[in-house]
Amino acid sequence: MLLSEDPYRAFMPYPPVAVPNAPGGPLAGLTLAVKDIFDVAGYRTGCGCPTRLAASPVAEATAPSVQRLLDAGARFVGKTHTDELAWSMYGMNAHFGTPVNPAAPDRIPGGSSSGSAAAVAGGLADIAIGSDTGGSVRAPASFCGIWGLRPTHGRVSLEGAMALAPSFDTCGVFARDGATLARAVDALMDDDPLPLDDPEYLLAEDMAAELAPPARAILSDFAQGFYPRDVQVFPEGVDAAHAVFLGAMTADCKEAILPFIRASGMPLVRGIDGRATAAEAMPADRIEIARAARRDYAAHVAGVLGRRGVIIAPASHDVAFRLDAPVEVFDTYRHGAQRLLCVAGMAGLPQVVLPAGRIEGAPFGLSLIGPRGSDRSLVALACRMQETKGRVPA
Repeated sequence: MLLSEDPYRAFMPYPPVAVPNAPGGPLAGLTLAVKDIFDVAGYRTGCGCPTRLAASPVAEATAPSVQRLLDAGARFVGKTHTDELAWSMYGMNAHFGTPVNPAAPDRIPGGSSSGSAAAVAGGLADIAIGSDTGGSVRAPASFCGIWGLRPTHGRVSLEGAMALAPSFDTCGVFARDGATLARAVDALMDDDPLPLDDPEYLLAEDMAAELAPPARAILSDFAQGFYPRDVQVFPEGVDAAHAVFLGAMTADCKEAILPFIRASGMPLVRGIDGRATAAEAMPADRIEIARAARRDYAAHVAGVLGRRGVIIAPASHDVAFRLDAPVEVFDTYRHGAQRLLCVAGMAGLPQVVLPAGRIEGAPFGLSLIGPRGSDRSLVALACRMQETKGRVPA
């Protein structure tokens, strides 16, 4: 870590190594934090896992996604905490601790990009790289009251980053405001192959139905004035879509991360142990069924969006839960969140999260989901929409 203080425990306490950046560029003057699943030259890549950290050599090259931001002028300030192997949603790491949520210190920061979100929300970095597989940028952005983008799948390089579930994995980015996020996204990727020149606003009623009244009121208030057309994104119901998501992601994890877990003999903490067991037990025929069902689902959502559609949607079903919540909440919350987060993940679509309000004092974020390849214009659209609605209460 290159910062002298870290009151939110956002950064890994690695010995500081200077990382060169371009002297000028569109991101000059902005500081950059990087989730510790991405290689940065001069640093080890621990992935939130002591076993992985012990086996990690010092990286000789920086991941291309990170390098692109450095080449645009951003200044590196450290590597950030993550859930172990990025395989959780809460931001709580049994080995390295839990970053503080600067916007709601009594609540979880969200994971697995917990340190990146905390660093940005707490003003320790202007922008931060995270990864989003099942919601690991979108959930912490909502929980910490900041902006975040999960890009179109495959649009941003994941070379030099740990793989969890490759057909879901993406390299995302955080910022405290939309204008800064737009600067970072514009530097991170080339022009949109499918810009949103004339967006059609959509509201997924079956996503909204997953919300409690306070959250639904925030969604309705934001959507009002944009006159969205009602659509359905769960053709066979939300339970069916969630089951497909779990099956397809588990299949990917079985191929990508389970071999390391078993070969290393690493001890498994609560949560990962059950997910690893489920992945190991998944037979080949169920893998093919899950992947075929996912392809069908992705085609349905692409058809709903067309070339112009933009879904106004909640990021998660609720605000972050309290750190002292009962064990039942820890066991069930992620599934409630995944029922909404699975839409963009399964369809490989970009989704930008922006602060929209507070519930019981905790931030609650909304989002826009756009067609594949609309990332930059989707962020720009979100900025215009928030400006139209006015400043979100702190």
